[in-house]
Amino acid sequence: MLRLPANDITPEHIFNQRRKIIQALGLGIAGSMLPKISLAEMAENSPLAFQTASENGLVLTPENKVTGYNNFYEFGVDKGSPAQYAKNFKTDPWQLTIEGEVENPFSLDYRQLTTTFPLEERIYRFRCVEAWSMVIPWVGFELARLIERAKPTSKAKYVVFHTLFDPEQMPGQKNYFFGGGIDYPYVEALRLDEALHPLTLLTVGLYGKPLPPQNGAPIRLAVPWKYGFKSIKSIVKISLTDTRPHTTWEKLAPQEYGFYANVNPNVDHPRWSQASERIIGSGGLLSVKRQPTLMFNGYEKEVAHLYKGLDLRVHF
Repeated sequence: MLRLPANDITPEHIFNQRRKIIQALGLGIAGSMLPKISLAEMAENSPLAFQTASENGLVLTPENKVTGYNNFYEFGVDKGSPAQYAKNFKTDPWQLTIEGEVENPFSLDYRQLTTTFPLEERIYRFRCVEAWSMVIPWVGFELARLIERAKPTSKAKYVVFHTLFDPEQMPGQKNYFFGGGIDYPYVEALRLDEALHPLTLLTVGLYGKPLPPQNGAPIRLAVPWKYGFKSIKSIVKISLTDTRPHTTWEKLAPQEYGFYANVNPNVDHPRWSQASERIIGSGGLLSVKRQPTLMFNGYEKEVAHLYKGLDLRVHF
């Protein structure tokens, strides 16, 4: 990934890419679906504005597939339900609170989040536990920057995330069967060292545009070496704790969804193999491309050291 210090002269091709991102982020802000202030204005006010990062050899998944085929059970269990039922989801006003084992608990609204921390574009592989994959260009900032501002205490060992609980807006939270039988609000967590890893991103956009509601607007997590259910959406609270929490899917089906949820082709889901994956957007039903699943979703070099000494068949 390309990293540019703030005082470096920006190469022309990166400058041009940054302009394209910022211009695109100013488009598509409609009604109450997104905050009234555009991300283009936020980007210009961001301390380091936009830096870019990319991975060679990755072909982006078509945007309409990413925004039209995804899991967000708060809006229904079918892959098309989020796009259908999240259309009028309101994200203004919005606040994100960080609390718990920190010396400096605080809350920031959406504008503050996107002007306080440097935004950048990163292209990440995305792998779902249901054995399908995508390649998505996220816009966001490293979670570590937010945590460092909160100043974790010596007791902090885990970082817990909470999705908004609003049954009036999220029909899956109101209807047990429509919402997949989940005890809401949705909760996920990472170890502190996982949360501080530079690949762990809080995202506010994709494809150079603000996050659409069905993809977790206005702010979500992206942890590229873990299965998709760890990348919690529409976050309103982050808590640092000294004890490992019971996360949503771990409580609902512990034999299928472990706390770590690292992408591992050698550990099958009880109902299907994880050895290969179906690439979304690669063709029709009869010509869908499959490929071998990569350990840690292709990020083994960057993250394998985090799990040294763990039995990954037990700590799945």
